[in-house]
Amino acid sequence: MQIVQSIGERLLRNVQQVIVGKDAEIRLTLLALLCEGHLLIEDVPGVGKTMLARSIARSVGCSFRRIQFTPDMLPSDVTGVSIFNQKNMEFEFRPGPIMAQIVLTDEINRATPRKNGRVPEGEKE
Repeated sequence: MQIVQSIGERLLRNVQQVIVGKDAEIRLTLLALLCEGHLLIEDVPGVGKTMLARSIARSVGCSFRRIQFTPDMLPSDVTGVSIFNQKNMEFEFRPGPIMAQIVLTDEINRATPRKNGRVPEGEKE
């Protein structure tokens, strides 16, 4: 238990060097990370949501990607795409931004709702 507390405190101090005055938000974000959960951050533009996610990713050594949703975005823009390589005569998978360890999705409400679309299991809970 003390190991987790020590790691959490070091992460908190590290992120507080970048994000000033948002101690409660940083603590809740780190709690979600340590509990292996998901986190929804809603706020007005310009308050440091992206910087918070980026600084936490850098502090723990994780990859970070940001997805800016638009109405014309396709699922392959998020998940990635297989492209045929004519030199090797085989398909190569080019991963999309969702393949990062920490992903920030921005303006998800702008994504076009699909007819007959299903809500993924993770979003139902």
